[in-house]
Amino acid sequence: MRSYLIDEISFLERDNLDSFLKRNLIAGALKGVFFLSIPPELHGPSQKGHDDCAPFYSAFILGKDTLRCELLIRSSHNLHCSCIAAATDEQRRFIFDFADRMLQEEMIRA
Repeated sequence: MRSYLIDEISFLERDNLDSFLKRNLIAGALKGVFFLSIPPELHGPSQKGHDDCAPFYSAFILGKDTLRCELLIRSSHNLHCSCIAAATDEQRRFIFDFADRMLQEEMIRA
């Protein structure tokens, strides 16, 4: 799976990222996992017509000194469907823009 990895995050930067993610994303059932909802206007060809599988999201996984942003668009509740697919160019841009804004707002230098 393709992902965007931010590494060498300091202890203080990790706390800032954790706080930002908790304020701005949906927290997953596992600690450190968050979900960025993909707006309907950005649904790709794989997601179109799969309203029963929506909402769709990209996962952000905060580790001890890393943050991984997955470039796989997942269904919120269906694990085995053709609508789960690699992010389109527009979806990638949306994910990267969110990550860039987060790093800028939290003054992350990693």
